[in-house]
Amino acid sequence: MNLHQFRFVQEAVRRNLNLTEAAKALHTSQPGVSKAIIELEDELGIEIFARHGKRIKRVTEPGQQVLKSVDIILREVNNLKRIGEQYSAQDSGTLSIATTHTQARYVLPGPVAQLRQAYPKVGISLHQGSPDQVAKMLMEEVAEIGVATESLVNYPDLVTLPCYEWQHVLVLPFDHPLLERERVTLEDLAQVPLVTYHPSFTGRTRIDQAFALRHLKPNIVLEAIDSDVIKTYVKLGMGVGIVAEMAMQDSTLNGQTPDLVSRPAGQLFGHNLARVAFKRGTYLRHFVLRFAELLSDRLTRDSVLRAMSGTPDDYEL
Repeated sequence: MNLHQFRFVQEAVRRNLNLTEAAKALHTSQPGVSKAIIELEDELGIEIFARHGKRIKRVTEPGQQVLKSVDIILREVNNLKRIGEQYSAQDSGTLSIATTHTQARYVLPGPVAQLRQAYPKVGISLHQGSPDQVAKMLMEEVAEIGVATESLVNYPDLVTLPCYEWQHVLVLPFDHPLLERERVTLEDLAQVPLVTYHPSFTGRTRIDQAFALRHLKPNIVLEAIDSDVIKTYVKLGMGVGIVAEMAMQDSTLNGQTPDLVSRPAGQLFGHNLARVAFKRGTYLRHFVLRFAELLSDRLTRDSVLRAMSGTPDDYEL
């Protein structure tokens, strides 16, 4: 048995048992992937995959156990590579970050710039997606560190740590009638068109829950994954925007931009918790740990390493 066989088996599962797609991802041929898998099964004396004719249909029970071992073996191979890079390349290499659009646009620029200053030989690879996509990129080792608000804690293969708290804000044109109210309520918002995030992004879950608890149905006329897009449509008069507070902080003076006014909405929707995540069991290079520290003064090298070792896997803000 060899590492190529292990990679073929792992990629076949990642590609939903489609060997053609697995072969494309691994830059090889479909017959070559199929042959290598069959050779591994023959050597182990078991079927990893159940087949109907020549088509793979599902992973067998012994195959599930094989996959667990394969994942561990390939994870440790990647750890060996990282250890070698760290001690031979003098803190050079690439830091791969998986994150959402909001984090990439409003939160990460400062820490990324600081990391580049501290480690000028380290390049940055930024992968943007939904929180679930962030988790998948970490588990498939496309990225070493992930930052998102939702979903990361739902994956047992990830170690997650609280990073920072934030709240939503209401974004309105200067002439909007709601600005005349001293205190805007959920009932007020239920009466106007709203522009906010897609359900899987940037704390949208809390927004939906807040309305549901009051038995209110919000009139959401536009959903987007990008805060700047939301603000653009608010400027056009489509409705009241609900965005993450960091989307307004770098462009506001006393809660105002040249076109918009923002008002805190934590009292309506509660506070959200952004998290940093790593794949469990992964070896973290020096600059990965340093980047975690730059994300939040509550994250330290020691706290991350303790979490990665399993004690604890979380801590309080």
